[in-house]
Amino acid sequence: MRSFRTVLAFALLGVALGGCGGTTIEPGGGDEPGPAQIVDSWTSCAKAAPGAGAVLSVPNTATPTPTPPEPTIGRIGSGFTPVAALLCGREIRPGANGGQEQTATERRAEEIAPLLAALRLPNEQADGEIACTLDMVIPPWLALLDDKGRWLRPYLPRNVCGRPRAEVSAALAGLSWTTVATRTVGQVESPAAEAAGCAQRWTDLVWVETTNGRPGPPAPATSPAAGPLRLCVYQVPPSQQGGGKPAGDFVYGGPLPPERQAGVLRGLANRRAVADCKTPASRFAVLRPLDGAGGPDRYVELDGCRRFLVAPPTGGAQLGQGDDALAALLGPV
Repeated sequence: MRSFRTVLAFALLGVALGGCGGTTIEPGGGDEPGPAQIVDSWTSCAKAAPGAGAVLSVPNTATPTPTPPEPTIGRIGSGFTPVAALLCGREIRPGANGGQEQTATERRAEEIAPLLAALRLPNEQADGEIACTLDMVIPPWLALLDDKGRWLRPYLPRNVCGRPRAEVSAALAGLSWTTVATRTVGQVESPAAEAAGCAQRWTDLVWVETTNGRPGPPAPATSPAAGPLRLCVYQVPPSQQGGGKPAGDFVYGGPLPPERQAGVLRGLANRRAVADCKTPASRFAVLRPLDGAGGPDRYVELDGCRRFLVAPPTGGAQLGQGDDALAALLGPV
């Protein structure tokens, strides 16, 4: 249902899709760096760069592995002759029993002459005014090895906008990489979430919108009609409750039965005054069009203040007050 994605591809393209992991590059070519620090012996990506390529957070994981100190990135000195390149990164793969998991990878390439030529290029210099985009760039975690087993982190020459030069990206993409090690970091999407057609994590927008004071008053009562809806219910960890953007983990979901949907839509069309309440919800429901077509997203607090939010794609979210009966209609499907 979801396409296979690799964080390696994101790194080579240089555009971060979310989160962080690695060194961001600021616009401008920057000063010429000194020589790279040489480390005596390579171990593995798992030890040298445990967080490399982590652009997607993994919910419910254990305490993160401490990040070891990184050697100074720099130019390749005359006393170091590279014979291989190593690339540490992450991939999102289908899980053995469904869902998706995040896997850390270690790749090696040995025919690296084109890469070395690109790494020895100077930074590009701007000639007059330039226009650069503001994308956050995460360069790949790259290391070079010599025949003594020593390694270093090479500097990636930059273009006038501070991104890796096109020659570097092209050289990395053109190498023949062999995967030498993989390890599962954690589950990104559970089999149950995938089967339900729900995301593994979602933000409680009722809390976000009410905390920021943005939603308008309850909308006028309307005819309780809508196309088939998908129900996704999330549990907010205690550490997230009451925060600025509380995220919940998937609990259950699937197509909302038609007989229940009619009652849910009637409940969302009421004109009750919204309670003056500041109790964070521990569970909330998200209702979205089953076919993915355009339509309002509907959020319902299943406990706490029991408010709901109807958020059209064009903006202008409307806040309303739910009750126990509405919450009961949004139980497991």
